[in-house]
Amino acid sequence: MKNKNKKSSEGLKSLSASLLCIFGGIFVGFVVLVLLSVFNPRIGFAEAVRGILVVLGGPFSGGGNSLFQFGNMLFNATPLILTGLSACIAFKTGLFNIGTPGQYLMGAMVTLIVSLSIPSASVPSPIIWLLALISGTLAGALWGAIPGFFKAYLNVNEVIVCIMTNWIAANVVSWVFNSSKFINVAESKVNFIMKTEVNNIVTATFGLDKIFSGGSVVSYADASIFLAICVAIALYVVMNKTTFGYELKACGFNRDGAKYAGMNEKRNLLLAMAIAGGLAAMGASIWCLNGHQDFKWETYQTLPVDGFNGIPAALLAGNNPIGIIFTAIFLKYINVGGSNLAANTAFNEYVSQLMIAMIVYFSGFARYISMLLSTKKKSLQEIETEIKNSKEEKK
Repeated sequence: MKNKNKKSSEGLKSLSASLLCIFGGIFVGFVVLVLLSVFNPRIGFAEAVRGILVVLGGPFSGGGNSLFQFGNMLFNATPLILTGLSACIAFKTGLFNIGTPGQYLMGAMVTLIVSLSIPSASVPSPIIWLLALISGTLAGALWGAIPGFFKAYLNVNEVIVCIMTNWIAANVVSWVFNSSKFINVAESKVNFIMKTEVNNIVTATFGLDKIFSGGSVVSYADASIFLAICVAIALYVVMNKTTFGYELKACGFNRDGAKYAGMNEKRNLLLAMAIAGGLAAMGASIWCLNGHQDFKWETYQTLPVDGFNGIPAALLAGNNPIGIIFTAIFLKYINVGGSNLAANTAFNEYVSQLMIAMIVYFSGFARYISMLLSTKKKSLQEIETEIKNSKEEKK
């Protein structure tokens, strides 16, 4: 009973810390809007209030396109959920997986090669879809295992190796697709890979695209959101209800202690990074397999944003796999609200980007805030105990 109460108390403190981070970011964004209205008399304070309401309205501040925007938001949140899970399992094992963008890129590359190389006229589309998903996930797992190996067996800092593998992956992907027959040569786009729908490879929608359609415009929403939720639940069960998950967390708490207890800490570190890489790559795979997304292959100058944003999504959720579902959707929710700013107010969408940046910044303090809440609670309990003991002594 005590353990249950302790877990619920820790969960409440983690949730409180996350909410404080979110409110802090929103408050900073509102202050910026107010300052912009002060220095520009034509805008006014009322417009600042309207601006923050538009951001907080997310897809529902988009007027007649609300359902369409909500469906697209769910689809765009799916890769972020998986990259957040990637960061989560690494954090749980005491590792910092900043190599998620590289793992994401490798997953996208292999997924596209498989899905566009096998003709759907010869092999059923669902089989190609599954092969592409598995292949992309395995590619990311192998790429994630590289920093895991260096950390486990050579004690090289995983952050350094992850950064190196990120840019190696970016250049490998650019080199592979540079002379690829899959390049989209449309006049309106340059350096993009064909959409998988040209080979009849499209993720099942289960009617979500119609539910979230905006009149004649059909949403990108598909069944991948359910897949991401199932993966999050599975990871939660593994980390909290299995021996393997216990060993991973034990390595995170104290690697030497885990080794002394008879656990194979090197294997666990390697497997944790491999799983993390596979999850990040799966996010890229399901994004590409949507069928309506064309992938920009010239990535040697920039890295996928969702790869990095998975880290604050995990931190905001207190490294809880279930919580990551909600934090990832929330970050995309704010992003959609920001995109509606320019159309509905005198501000531009960069204000929402600042808001998200501040939430991301504050997320780094989520654990510290949680610790402060624990300390405060502990000190109050000590005071109550002292008062109680003092009364008993007087009696």
